[in-house]
Amino acid sequence: METFDIQRVRADFPILGREVNGKPLVYFDNGATTQKPKQVIDAIVNYYADMNSNVHRGVHYLSQISTDAFEVTRRKVQSFINAAHEHEVIITKGTTESINIVASCFGRTFIGEGDEIIISAMEHHSNIVPWQMLADEKGCVLRIIPMNDRGELDIEAYNALFSERTKLVSFTYVSNSLGTINPVKAMIDLAHQHGVPVLVDGAQAIQHIPVDVQALDVDFFAFSGHKMYGPTGVGVLYGKEELLNKMPPYQGGGDMIKDVTFEKTTYNELPFKFEAGTPNIEAGICLGDAIDYINSIGLDAIHAYEEELLAYASEKLATIEGIRFIGTAATKSSVISFVVDGIHPYDIGVILDKLGIAVRTGHHCAQPVMQAFGIPGTVRVSLALYNTKEEVDLLVAGLERAVRMLK
Repeated sequence: METFDIQRVRADFPILGREVNGKPLVYFDNGATTQKPKQVIDAIVNYYADMNSNVHRGVHYLSQISTDAFEVTRRKVQSFINAAHEHEVIITKGTTESINIVASCFGRTFIGEGDEIIISAMEHHSNIVPWQMLADEKGCVLRIIPMNDRGELDIEAYNALFSERTKLVSFTYVSNSLGTINPVKAMIDLAHQHGVPVLVDGAQAIQHIPVDVQALDVDFFAFSGHKMYGPTGVGVLYGKEELLNKMPPYQGGGDMIKDVTFEKTTYNELPFKFEAGTPNIEAGICLGDAIDYINSIGLDAIHAYEEELLAYASEKLATIEGIRFIGTAATKSSVISFVVDGIHPYDIGVILDKLGIAVRTGHHCAQPVMQAFGIPGTVRVSLALYNTKEEVDLLVAGLERAVRMLK
């Protein structure tokens, strides 16, 4: 597209034409999962109708075309994030599995008792719990980067956390609960000055912000397909070749081996070493169609449109009586979290749903964030490329109605 045509974009998403509780659907839960364009839906149907077969190793026609399509996605991901090699792209179930692979394979190999892992105070549970599990197993220690009351990480405190025992840093690119965009490049560079590798959780960034893993010099990068207009059950772990080659496999089974005898197994080369068993084939293939869709619009155009929409929504929501924004960082991406004085977020969510407006309420799998702000949860409005200012106006009107009813 030469210009961002919102009506043309919305026409690509069939679900946006449906009603919920007799009202037109207004979908503001994109941080949990995005809707799918017809280009992706059609590709899913086409896979099962025309090419369904297991991938890799098959000599028959359907297996070959399915394998080719699956590997084309790997190359599309490589280009999308500018990885140096396609074998640095591991196809996984999603961000959570990608992080768990690093925790299991890198962690068990290179992290021992008394060693330290740095994570941040704003992490999703999927970037906390795997490291706690590793700490319980290996006796290592988690060090936490603090954040201020705006939801911004304290970079000076981050620098002070490094020691000779620091073995890994893992943090989010964009907070799913606050919308904060972290200074990723500066944080990676700082870790590398201490000789420490970095994993970045890109689940809330990949669909909003252009990502270049070589420019970032990131060691591991994880993201999910379903948050970038693709299918569920598929994601990516990018890792630098040198590190991936040093790590043992995550699971044993088919496709991750070269030779198996009862005496010894020889593991496959990258990327297959980390892809045991039959993958989610249609999702893997159709992730490539989601990437094609994003590229057809352009992430720069998407980012500019979403920034404008975020500013508009923030300004309009600020007029609501008693509203308090949770997460007011100077640099944010497509997430507005808030509470309203005297009203539980759940009650707001229920009333908005009756009006056809979908938002997320609760702790957003980021309970330490909520504890830091002294609240049980928030109402989260998360934006995507198909949302409009008119939908924001409907949200504001619905929220005003909810406040009148619940006060």
